[in-house]
Amino acid sequence: MTDLPHKTAKASSGATAIELRDVGLVYLSAQKETCALDAFSLSIASGEPVAIIGPSGCGKTSLLNLIAGLITPTSGQILVAGDAVTSPRKQTSLILQGYGLLPWKTVLDNAALGLLVQRASRKEAHEKAMDALAVVGIADFAASYPAELSGGMRQRLALARAMALDTDIMLMDEPLSALDALTREELQNVLLDLWRSEGYAQILVTHSIEEAVLLGRRIVLMTSRPGTIRTIIDNPQMGSTDYRQSTTFHKQCTHLRELLRGGG
Repeated sequence: MTDLPHKTAKASSGATAIELRDVGLVYLSAQKETCALDAFSLSIASGEPVAIIGPSGCGKTSLLNLIAGLITPTSGQILVAGDAVTSPRKQTSLILQGYGLLPWKTVLDNAALGLLVQRASRKEAHEKAMDALAVVGIADFAASYPAELSGGMRQRLALARAMALDTDIMLMDEPLSALDALTREELQNVLLDLWRSEGYAQILVTHSIEEAVLLGRRIVLMTSRPGTIRTIIDNPQMGSTDYRQSTTFHKQCTHLRELLRGGG
């Protein structure tokens, strides 16, 4: 992976990147109402990496969609960079489980897609996309198609597309869940390196205890539906060298596992 200039100075400003104030979300259908989130409040600083973990169906994906401006809360308020979220924002990137790649487009065109949607010129979009592909280590495959890539490479492509947007907020919904163990560990290191170099605020939704501890400076544990915050675990050594092999890492994993078991 190509090194980037270190930009985590963004994180030192202390400014709030994301603020959720008593957010509630109710899905309506002809048969019933489903309360997905209830009184969810959380502030995330500029450059801060946060991991969210909790039971299936507790509203984790809905939370990301709300922050991304794809859906509107039923109650409460969401602010990003001090502004109320009413629609998708250019500097907020969302990576979903299925990668969202277009099979008929080349790797380069997939990486440039977000910029083209934002009406950047094709030349500018391709230049920024190539830079992002180089950062995640797949620039040599720019003329290939998604079907010709491994799962890990498709995930790198999804990351490149998000990075090409000059993002300051990265939202990720179980982005590595479909990968084998070794590839997943490799991509976890890529995510860590990108956060270190780019300095964006990051929210990672995951079902993996180890992944949450590796990639979250704070770990938000959610309740069952309707989802709200059960507890927040501070994880200050996240990002330190060889954290995965440290005693503190394994203690944090054990602590989080016990909390999850205790909550059913």
